[in-house]
Amino acid sequence: MKKRGAIYSVVALMLCVAVYLNWYYTKTGEDLTGATDYQADGKVLGESILVNNGTDQSGPQTSSSGAEYFSQARLSRQQARDEAVGILTQTAESETATEEARTAASTNIQLMASNAVTESRIENLVIAKGYQDCVAFINDNGVNVIVSKLEAGLTDADVAKIRDIVISEASVAAGAIQIMETETK
Repeated sequence: MKKRGAIYSVVALMLCVAVYLNWYYTKTGEDLTGATDYQADGKVLGESILVNNGTDQSGPQTSSSGAEYFSQARLSRQQARDEAVGILTQTAESETATEEARTAASTNIQLMASNAVTESRIENLVIAKGYQDCVAFINDNGVNVIVSKLEAGLTDADVAKIRDIVISEASVAAGAIQIMETETK
């Protein structure tokens, strides 16, 4: 009985860590600026937010480029996912875990794998539409898409293109999509 409680505690802890890491990498707090809602014909097309990537109002603090930002974001996302999948795999393969816990762990692993494939498809399709780079995060609240900064900034047409890709690939409502632009190129 104590082993079962320990397993549940570890699974709950790792789930909390995964949720925190997801929140940390997709938060819209002080690291993001310039939120703008786009509307056409009364429909919300998404949000465009400039991500403060190593800069503040007084100038650059680091020399990280846009490519480094996207590489780091993908790496962090993958590390967090690998860690969570590792714990869920241990639970799914544990002979001391209840059938319910093993089923829940297997379901969560399948969901993470599905989200990873969907994120990759979104990123590839956005890049195929002519954007330099992109990273997507799927979470319980919707989908966040971060694209590299454009010379003229994100236009309504850009937001609409990206939003349509996300809707078709992730099957989420337009209001659950947040589209952001990085500060660096």
